[in-house]
Amino acid sequence: MKGSAYTLGYAAVLGAACALLLTGVASFTAPYRSANADADRKRNILTVLEVPCPEKVSSGELVSIFETNVREETSDELEMYRYVPGRDSEGKETVAVHFEGPGLWGPIRGFLALDTDMRTIRGITFYEQEETPGLGGEIAADWFRKAFEGKKIVDASGQPGIIIKGGGETNAMNEVDTITGATMTCDKVEELLNTVIEKIVRENQ
Repeated sequence: MKGSAYTLGYAAVLGAACALLLTGVASFTAPYRSANADADRKRNILTVLEVPCPEKVSSGELVSIFETNVREETSDELEMYRYVPGRDSEGKETVAVHFEGPGLWGPIRGFLALDTDMRTIRGITFYEQEETPGLGGEIAADWFRKAFEGKKIVDASGQPGIIIKGGGETNAMNEVDTITGATMTCDKVEELLNTVIEKIVRENQ
């Protein structure tokens, strides 16, 4: 009985010590994790806006490039970022709009880049997603993201919306080919994109 009490007491003390240690480590690293997450988000915005940025750059330099080239233009419904190239730059003015929504297994967050006509897609990026690797996770693959480039966020009649469909026939101005075996993920992506697209069109009529 005495031995059991000692064992339980020792386990309790050890457990408390480990919990305190983990809490301390989490608190100590929290600012660094937050800074890294912020830097990754800014890199995604720079990427989708096609702002020139070295691949290997410190977080501080990344923030400096972002603040120099990108202007935030948040409205009541939209979180937007505008890139206005300087006179000596070969870039093109582009607007990135943040989107997010539920995926199949977790949240999906990213940025949709548009020409200044606010109708033509320049690019898309997903900076957070938990979809199945090799299936739904392919939404972050270059080949899928490039399929959006040049597409419109409205159809021929001006109705807002993007369509992600199968069959290989994506002739319409607002259609993108789906990912084989990931229909449900693509349906989720289509839904969350169309939510933000409706807001874009509403604010730019």
